[in-house]
Amino acid sequence: MGLLPLLQSDPLAFVLVILVLMFSLALHEWGHAITALWMGDPTAKEQGRVSLNPLKHLDLIGSVMILLVGFGWAKPVPIYPPNFRHYRAGLFLVSIAGIVINLLIAAGLALFLRWMLDMGYLQSPTDVLEVVIQAAAVAASINLTLAVFNLLPIPPLDGSKILQSFLPLHWQPYIWRLEMNPTYAIVAMLLLLTVFRQPLSSFLSTVRTQFFNLFGL
Repeated sequence: MGLLPLLQSDPLAFVLVILVLMFSLALHEWGHAITALWMGDPTAKEQGRVSLNPLKHLDLIGSVMILLVGFGWAKPVPIYPPNFRHYRAGLFLVSIAGIVINLLIAAGLALFLRWMLDMGYLQSPTDVLEVVIQAAAVAASINLTLAVFNLLPIPPLDGSKILQSFLPLHWQPYIWRLEMNPTYAIVAMLLLLTVFRQPLSSFLSTVRTQFFNLFGL
């Protein structure tokens, strides 16, 4: 489910969610960039991607997809794995960094909602609190969705590089060539948004339900 229904029902909550998501996407990509730098690859830094400025990271099509279907992507951070001091560790840590950040944001927002519940604010919220609560719930849900979506082992998503970090080294050149093929990326995304959209949406819905249950929400 995208964000357009929220725009129609509560424009202020929609604006708050958009602001949170802009910085969530920026933090996701910053996580990739700063981890790559720590692991010895300065490529992202040289291209100005070690930044918390959302405009450095946002991708137009990926942002539109978040609005329409509730999951999408930012502009991928460029990395050159041969620069990593430890190839496999570097590839794994850089790839999972953004996912961990999205999970931490989702957990932080869920803890905030749990605190609001414990304080009794969810029982009789004011108009302002209703907006904040709704925005926090939607932003937590989408951050969780982004984390799980990016875990899919399908190039060019982060999950494919996580898997790649465990695969034989002689497979690496073929996978990198596949990821750099724009036709492949377009076909993969189209399949996710058409053929696999319903099962993927059902799976993400189950994950979101279990996640919020962990926090008693």
